[in-house]
Amino acid sequence: MSNHSGKEERMWAIIVHLSALIGLIVPLGNVLGPLIVWLVKREEGAFFDAHGKEALNFNISVTIYAAIASLLLVIFIGALLLIALFLFWVILVIMAAVKANEGKEFQYPLIFRFIK
Repeated sequence: MSNHSGKEERMWAIIVHLSALIGLIVPLGNVLGPLIVWLVKREEGAFFDAHGKEALNFNISVTIYAAIASLLLVIFIGALLLIALFLFWVILVIMAAVKANEGKEFQYPLIFRFIK
């Protein structure tokens, strides 16, 4: 991704990252939000396409991590993991949106790259 992208493409990159916050209201919305936005707008430019794939991969990975942490609730460490994962998720979604607004590349850490 380059450091130059159109204002509209940057706006959609911000939206694809922030659409994950729908997961606060809708179950699996953290995956569905970015998926829908990316599917609708992915042909609009390489900058947006890269941010869309990154947002989708991150949120799929977080969902997998949350499922594992939920299983660990039985041994009590799961609650701490879920809290840490939630904070990690919110902070990184905001960081990605800020980088998209600046027209810069952003790669989420600790993710599986399902969509390349």
